[in-house]
Amino acid sequence: MSRYRAIVEYDGTDFLGFQRQAQGRTLQGEIESALQRIGWPGQSILGAGRTDTGVHAAGQVIAFDLDWPHGDDSLARALNANLPADIAVKTIGAAEPDFHPRFRAKARRYRYTIYNAPTRSALAARSSWHIWSKLDMNKMQAAAQALKGTHDFAAFGTDPDDGVNTVRTITQAEWTAAQEWLYFDIEADAFLYRMVRSLVAALRRVGAGGLTVAGFQTLLEARDRAQCPPIAPPQGLCLMEVIF
Repeated sequence: MSRYRAIVEYDGTDFLGFQRQAQGRTLQGEIESALQRIGWPGQSILGAGRTDTGVHAAGQVIAFDLDWPHGDDSLARALNANLPADIAVKTIGAAEPDFHPRFRAKARRYRYTIYNAPTRSALAARSSWHIWSKLDMNKMQAAAQALKGTHDFAAFGTDPDDGVNTVRTITQAEWTAAQEWLYFDIEADAFLYRMVRSLVAALRRVGAGGLTVAGFQTLLEARDRAQCPPIAPPQGLCLMEVIF
């Protein structure tokens, strides 16, 4: 029996998040079903992160134990043949016997996509947040600079382990633009529950003129979840990479 590590991509639109649930379609449930069809005897795969309902991934990392004598490429093909069209195994290979993608990860990188145009796009609806009013990306970028470093992000999320630790270290927080598309790339050692979507919602308010750059800094320092705007919708968020 060998441990494998795989990078998985998925369109999260039609899933109730990554983690298996008693009812409803989940990423973990679909992947485990595909593994079972090729002889996997396990009970639960290991994942690097539990993406929420509607959130996508380009670089989710999973691990599982399997006796597979036919090579890595053959295993990837077998899994993809048994997975639905909205999930794909990108790469797969052997890992250390004790490898755990969540606890071994050193950082994670997410991207949030905004489609900033007067009219909506049918093709962009599943993968971006449509905002029709013009946003000031320079102000959003200025506000985002306050996020870099180690801070208490209690205003923007809760401890996913039901604890009280809301301190995280952010190494990247950048906005870029390509015509109507605005991209927010953020990398941190770990993230709070719904932290990225909360940050994007507040930064969007800065870009729309409803919150100043100084006001955003005050919101961060207040560490009060009740002061944060409603979170951004899930379809704009994508887990891009897990860094080990």
